[in-house]
Amino acid sequence: MKLDSKDKLILDLLQRDVSIPLNDIAERVGLSATPCWRRVQKLEQAGFIRHKVALLDRAKLNLGVTVFVSVRTSQHDQQWLDQFKQAIQDIPEIIEAHRMSGSIDYLLQVVVPSIDDYDKVYKQLIERLAFTDVSSAFSMEVMKSTTSLPTHYLN
Repeated sequence: MKLDSKDKLILDLLQRDVSIPLNDIAERVGLSATPCWRRVQKLEQAGFIRHKVALLDRAKLNLGVTVFVSVRTSQHDQQWLDQFKQAIQDIPEIIEAHRMSGSIDYLLQVVVPSIDDYDKVYKQLIERLAFTDVSSAFSMEVMKSTTSLPTHYLN
């Protein structure tokens, strides 16, 4: 699907606040409501819009500690990977997990109320799988946090 500047602006507006009324989006992109609605539907059908969610406040949920966990393993077979994927799915405090290149195999982002709570997550993880190394780094300050993706790379 080829996107034009109106499609990109619609995506940009929706990812900043999906609750914006359709008429407001249409006005901002220079369309009437019906053509704007059709574009939103096409963007959803094409998979540009994956989900519509509410972003919750971590502090209000008592999740003030963010931990970045670097994981190294000596096992690189499919069975281990499947077990690892299941383990991280089963631990809700792990909110992101990435398979990495370089000296770190996996990088996890964990949110918890305290260091003691992180220790519980750590113990859950290591009792399920064998790791070569697990290193934790605690975030001291959030300097930027956004869910908005840049849309200017779209053709």
